[in-house]
Amino acid sequence: MDTPRPKVAKIAETVIHDTVRLREASIGRRCEVLRETCIEYSVLGDYSYLGEHCEVADATIGKFTAIANRVRIGAPNHPMGRPAQHRFTYCPEYYEAAATRDRTFFADRRAARVRIGNDCWIGHGAIILPGVTVGDGAVIAAGAVVSRGVAPYTVVGGVPARAIRQRFPDTIVARLARIAWWDWPDETLFARLSDFQSDAIEAFCDRYDPARSPDAAPHA
Repeated sequence: MDTPRPKVAKIAETVIHDTVRLREASIGRRCEVLRETCIEYSVLGDYSYLGEHCEVADATIGKFTAIANRVRIGAPNHPMGRPAQHRFTYCPEYYEAAATRDRTFFADRRAARVRIGNDCWIGHGAIILPGVTVGDGAVIAAGAVVSRGVAPYTVVGGVPARAIRQRFPDTIVARLARIAWWDWPDETLFARLSDFQSDAIEAFCDRYDPARSPDAAPHA
């Protein structure tokens, strides 16, 4: 006798676990943020989710991006050019009440923002350093340390992370950028769900690319 499958709750609204710490964070629609994750000075786009024990700071994350457990985004750097790298140089008030915090240092930290595109997949334990841009559709392998930009629809891995392969040819990448399906309304996404459940990427582009040829199939 078959065992009944458990019912899955519909994610109608954003779900944030009680243990999550937020500071000046903007969370989009239908997002999930799981236990013991911290988000500071960051934006999380619609439908994106963060796994357990993640730390995100000074980042803008697009829509439909999947982030696994224990990912670190925007891990702050120490001031390597100074005589001392220790925080007493930028948080001296922790040690001496009369000392003044180095606010310029923190402003520069905020400005080194991580930007992650739409429909990205970031694997378990990956680290993305300040100032890095990750393009739409990219994949960051588990355990990777990303210190420089990642092109759209590119798979990277290693320490430091390097390109492994492109998910699609350049022509398909350009067409997906024009389609920008992540901006479609919910009703359109789910009306076209069967197209997303197929690996026929060229057929998908032929159907929905706004710059398709006149002979291409019309929109649904």
